[in-house]
Amino acid sequence: MKSGTLKMTLLDSAAAAQQARMAARSSVFARMEPAPSMVTNPQLLAAVDLGSNSFRLIVGRVEETDAGSQIYPVDALREPVRLAAGLSKDKLLDRASQVRGWDALKRFGERLRDFHPDQVRAVATNTLRVAKNAGEFLAEAEAALGFPIEVIAGREEARLIYAGAAHSVPASAGKRFVVDIGGGSTEFIIGAHYTPIRMESLYIGCVSHSRQFFPSGNVDEYTMRQAELAASREIQIISADYRKTGWDQAIGSSGTARALAELVEANGFNDPGITHGISRGGLERLKRALIKAENVNRLKLVALKPDRVPVLAGGLSIMIAVFDELGIDYVDTTDGALRLGVLYDLLGRSQHEDMRTVTVEGFMRRYGVDRAQAGRIAELAVKFYDQFDEPDEERREENRMFLTWAASLHEIGLSISHSAYHKHSAYITSNADMPGFSRTDQARLAALVLGHVGKLGKLSQTRDVEWPLLFCLRLAALLSRRRADVGLPHIQVEQEGEGYEVLLPNAWVQNNPLTDYNLVQEAAEWGKVGIPYRVVYTEE
Repeated sequence: MKSGTLKMTLLDSAAAAQQARMAARSSVFARMEPAPSMVTNPQLLAAVDLGSNSFRLIVGRVEETDAGSQIYPVDALREPVRLAAGLSKDKLLDRASQVRGWDALKRFGERLRDFHPDQVRAVATNTLRVAKNAGEFLAEAEAALGFPIEVIAGREEARLIYAGAAHSVPASAGKRFVVDIGGGSTEFIIGAHYTPIRMESLYIGCVSHSRQFFPSGNVDEYTMRQAELAASREIQIISADYRKTGWDQAIGSSGTARALAELVEANGFNDPGITHGISRGGLERLKRALIKAENVNRLKLVALKPDRVPVLAGGLSIMIAVFDELGIDYVDTTDGALRLGVLYDLLGRSQHEDMRTVTVEGFMRRYGVDRAQAGRIAELAVKFYDQFDEPDEERREENRMFLTWAASLHEIGLSISHSAYHKHSAYITSNADMPGFSRTDQARLAALVLGHVGKLGKLSQTRDVEWPLLFCLRLAALLSRRRADVGLPHIQVEQEGEGYEVLLPNAWVQNNPLTDYNLVQEAAEWGKVGIPYRVVYTEE
C-alpha cells in the first residue's frame, strides 16, 4: 500500500479569489436546493443576461405545439447597470459599478426564489470577459442572484443571440444577417433558419464607444466621424467574408437596435414608406439631430429614454458603420436576442438536446477521435465517480457529463503531435470556439484533459481542477492503456478525507504487473501534490 504526505500548496491571489467564488457557489447550491414543500412550475424557464450596459431577466413559459416546443415570455426585468462604464483603463471594475450590479441581481434573485437550478441559466458577456477582477465580482453576484453565472465567449454569445433572434421573427427561406450592438461588444451572425453559418464578436460597444468619443456627451461633426471610422476599421476585418456569404434579411436585435428604431420611427426620420425598423436615411437624420443639439443631454426627441441618453451617440456611430461597411440600407428589429436564445438553449438541455453534446460530437469527428477508447474511458470514469457520495443528483448528472466530454476530447491533441498530446488537447479545449460551453465550462474541461495523464504538479496553480473528477478520469485512462476491452474485475474506489483509495483483487493484480506498477507510480504522483492515494489489495 502506498500513501502520500499531505502538503498544502500556496495559492496566488487569483486562485484565492477563485476559491472564494467556488465557496460562494457551493453555498448558492446549498441554499437553492428546493425544499420538499417548495412549489415550482416545471413549465417555466428563466434567463439572466449580465450585459455590459444592462442586466436583464426574462421568464418564459414552455408550451408544446404541433411545430415543437415554443417559449412564450411571461415576465421581464431590466436594470441599466452600465457595468462597462465602471471599467478602468487597466481593466478593473470600480466599486460603484459592482454595487449597482449586485443590487440588481438581488432584485432578480427575489423573482427567481422559487425556481429550481435546472430552470435558470445566467450568462455574463464582454465586460466580465475582460475585467481582471471579474472573479471577485462574480462571487458576490452569484450569492446575490442565488444561481451560478457563466461568463461566455464572444462567439458563444453570438450563437445564443442568433437563436433568440431566429425564434422571435417570422420564418424566412433565405439567409438572415443579425447584428447586436451591446455595451462592450457587437456580434455579427449570418444564419439560415435556426442554424448560424458565420459568427463574429468585435470589441466595439455602445458604452465603450460613448466613453471613448463622447465622454461628456458633446457631439460634433468631426467627433462623430471619428467614432464611425473607428467602428468601421473593426468591421472591415469581417466585411469581405460577410458580403461574400450574403443574406436576404437583416435584423438588429436587442437594446441598441430597438432604441434606435424607436427614435427614427417616433420622430419620422425613416425614409418615405418605411414605418418600422431602421433605414439608412433614418440614421442620417438622427445623426443630424444629435449634432444640432451639440450634446446628448440637450437632445429633445420623442421616445428618447433617459437611460439610453449616455450611450446613444456611441451606439448610433456603430450602427452607421455597420450600414456603411456591410452595404445595408435597412434592418428590421427584434427584442429577441441573447436572453431568449439562452432560454431556448436551456430548453434544449432539458429535452436532452444539449448543444454541448452536439459540439463534442463535432470535435470528435473533426479530430478523428478513437471512439472505442473514448467510450471505454468515459464508462469507467463515470462508474468510479458513481461510487462517491454526492447528495445533489443534478450536480452528479452534470459531473457525469463532464467526465464523458473530457474522455471524448482527451486525445484530440494527437492530431497535432503524439508528444505531449494532452497539452495540445487542453489548449484546443480551452481556446477553441465551442458552442454551448461557457468559459467556465471550457476551463473545467481543459483542466481535466490536461491532467488526465502525466505529472500532477502542472495543475498546482490551476484554479479550475476538480480533483475527484480528475481522480476518476486518470484511473480510467490508466486501466484502459491496452486500448481493448480486457474484462476488468470489480474495482472499488473511495474518498478518504482529502485523499483516495483504490481496492483491487490481489489475484488480478498478480496477473497484471504493469498495471500494478503504474498504480504504484500513480500513488506516488498524487503524494507529490499533497493528496493521499492508497492502493489496497483484497483477497476477493
